[in-house]
This record gives sequence, structure tokens and C-alpha cells, in this order.
Amino acid sequence: MDEPALAGLVDALQRLPGVGLKSAQRMALHLLQHDRDGARHLAGALTDAMASMRHCARCHTFTQHEVCCTCTDLKRDLRLLCVVETPADQAALERSGSYKGLYFVLLGRIDPLRGVGVLDIDAESLLARATDGVVQEVILATNFTAEGEVTAEVLSSALAARGLKVTRLARGVPAGSELEYVDLSTIAHAMGDRR
Repeated sequence: MDEPALAGLVDALQRLPGVGLKSAQRMALHLLQHDRDGARHLAGALTDAMASMRHCARCHTFTQHEVCCTCTDLKRDLRLLCVVETPADQAALERSGSYKGLYFVLLGRIDPLRGVGVLDIDAESLLARATDGVVQEVILATNFTAEGEVTAEVLSSALAARGLKVTRLARGVPAGSELEYVDLSTIAHAMGDRR
């Protein structure tokens, strides 16, 4: 791509997760050749979102307001606080329809190899929120990666030391899967956590 504007668009698209050079080129060329209105719509939506979206003052998810609609929803169970790594994780739990409490979004996870520690994920704000006198149970729903497990372990110790009930999102063999295709760690945890 010799044209600087096109190369800049391809580079910008490559910043999206899972988008490599070929996919970015395909998207850029499609938008320019077949969907210029879509390209303008995408550019406008990105500009609007960047200007109006911020982190909720209570839970850190994305919102256009000081406090998000989940935190202000009077139908939520104020006694339950679910801790997730990202707003995308929160959105996945919400789509499941299985949880009706409140959230705290860490905006990351402890990752010593990348220099990310407890202070970098704002654990102090989580501890303050969890010890507000209303929260009775903290559900740790960090991902089941090495970093997510370390994060859950550190937070669990800190929360339990403050007298809170701390639970961990259950893990196991996904419904509809065949054991021979499930990774060994998942099988081992499912066996250990059997009911």
C-alpha cells in the first residue's frame, strides 16, 4: 500500500484484536470501494464514542454518565458484587441473564511478567467498594488464565481478610463438549469441583 492515507487506515484497523495485515487491508479496501457511507458511519461512531464514553465512577465499566445504568438500577441485588477483568466480561455475564447483582471492573489483571501489579488494577477501590457495609458476597469472575487465577487469589485473600464472603466463578467442562477435546486443566478442575 503505497498511498499514505490507505496505509494509515490499514494500520489503524490492525489495532483491533484479531485483525492482521491481510484482514485490515481487506476491510480498508471494502470500505473505500463498496461502502463509503459505512466508512463515514464508522468514523462518526468512533468519534462520538471517544468524546462521550468514560468509566463509571462506581464500577469502572463504560458509560456516558457519571454512574452507569447498572449501578443505578434499583432492581439489582446490592449485596452481591461481581468482579470482572474487563467491560467485555461484564457484558458477557449480563447477556447470560443469570446474575442480578452489581459489578466491579478491574480494567486488567495482575501480570507480573508485564509489570502489572495490584495497584495497577485499582484493588484499593475494589476493597473500598466491597467494604461499604452493604456488600455481603464478592464473586470473583476473573478469567481462568494464569494471570486471572493469580488476580483471583490475591483479591480473595485481601477480601476475606476484611470479613467478606468470597466466592469464585465455577469452572468445568462446557455443555455439549466432548472430553477428548477439552484441555486437561479444565478436566482436572471439573473433577476437583464436582458436586
